[in-house]
Amino acid sequence: MSTIFVPTIGLEVHAEIKTASKMFCGCPNDPDEERVNMNVCPICLAHPGTLPVLNREAIRQVLRVGLALQGKVADFTEWDRKNYFYPDIPKGYQISQYKFPLISGGTLHGVEIERIHLEEDTAQSTHDTHEKSLINFNRAGVPLMELVTKPVIHDAETAVAFAKELQLLLRYLGAGEANLEKGEMRIEANISVASPEDTAAGRYGTKTEVKNLNSFRVVEKSIAFEISRQSEILNGGGKVVQETRGYDDRAGETYSQRAKESSHDYRYFPDPDIPKMRLSEMEELSEKTLRDTLPELPADKRVRYKKDFAVTDKEAAVFISSPVLATYFESVISIFSNDLKKIRLTINYLLNNYLSKINVKSVTASTETPTSKDSATSKPAADSLENNLNKISPEAFAELIALLDEKAISSTGASTLIDLALKSAGGFNSSFKDLAQKENLVQNNNNVDLEPVIMKIVTDNANVVDEYKKGKVASLQYLIGQVMKVTKGSANPEMIRNMLIEKLGARP
Repeated sequence: MSTIFVPTIGLEVHAEIKTASKMFCGCPNDPDEERVNMNVCPICLAHPGTLPVLNREAIRQVLRVGLALQGKVADFTEWDRKNYFYPDIPKGYQISQYKFPLISGGTLHGVEIERIHLEEDTAQSTHDTHEKSLINFNRAGVPLMELVTKPVIHDAETAVAFAKELQLLLRYLGAGEANLEKGEMRIEANISVASPEDTAAGRYGTKTEVKNLNSFRVVEKSIAFEISRQSEILNGGGKVVQETRGYDDRAGETYSQRAKESSHDYRYFPDPDIPKMRLSEMEELSEKTLRDTLPELPADKRVRYKKDFAVTDKEAAVFISSPVLATYFESVISIFSNDLKKIRLTINYLLNNYLSKINVKSVTASTETPTSKDSATSKPAADSLENNLNKISPEAFAELIALLDEKAISSTGASTLIDLALKSAGGFNSSFKDLAQKENLVQNNNNVDLEPVIMKIVTDNANVVDEYKKGKVASLQYLIGQVMKVTKGSANPEMIRNMLIEKLGARP
């Protein structure tokens, strides 16, 4: 009989920090630079005699992340040399942190965090079809945050939910964009399985590390596969080998890369070229100063939206997925003085009409950009989304909602007005009321004016009228649509409905 093993998962997440320059030199930190080996200097190329200089903004951003996660900020910290040889590390060591990380502890999305430290990123390696490896040093020395969770995750879904929430948090803090497809955020999963009894006693199995997972879908699939693989080995009487593994997306399985290193393999020792730091003695990096810079965090905003605006979980997820979208939404509804009816209309027309018209279809609860093999959706670049949203100013959008609430325009009329506004050069910040009057889209609530239109529609659609009288409910909706089409959306659909029912009589 096969044993059902309990998986235990810990994540290591690397995220590039958004700063003007690199971690230890003045070279630009530009992830969008397409020319290879442009943002380089003697320091990040490790020329003899060069000395690193700390980037305080990178330290400040990582401390803000730690505070947002309720972690403990270090009083004393230092930088260490992590020694290993690989072409993407020209010094022969990476400047990192070992014994004294910037942040200890914390929690996010119900997952406990072990530590957060700061280090330098490596250069970028590419391998071509001619068995050559090329190195691009633009990324070498970029500030890189490493967050390590405690081994408290027990399924792939929780691991992915944590990673998505961390990505969202980094964007809200302005600490980084964390785009997985650009390598700005990289996820590694440490996975082991053990019997329920051993797991309950804190005895875990031999772990493997799956590295360089570049999409949330791949994170979930690689963890699920590894749990299954290890369970099969143990049920077959074998032993799991501690090693580093990769994930083959085409095959849908992990594969062995090398034996897993331990900390002593890296021969860590304090870097003698970088001063040690007492953070408590530095006012600009003090906990009080940094706490004052924290915005409303995604988890708090999610709770507030559901409580104050009665949004659904799905609606909250869409709004929270983009700080730009959330800001636009709040700018619109701030005009309504907590009028829940107008707020509800805003939610409906913003999410179900406006976003689709400006082609912002990738704003969803999942904030991952799709690869060619990954259909998961993601937030677009913030500036692109902001430019698209502001094609109609928040004040103008609020006026449109007010017109709907007053039944001065119909739903069809509102959609037409949005289309017209989006054609305005330089964005629309005019009066929707004036535009509605100009385009004859002000809703007609006069049954005298509608009477001849309805009579003509009934006469011209005798077959549909007959179907309605025989019990086909959809036929009535068709007739209403025809009246709306003739009146270009200016008629009140509820009035049309009532007049048609009166004209045709109740269905048998």
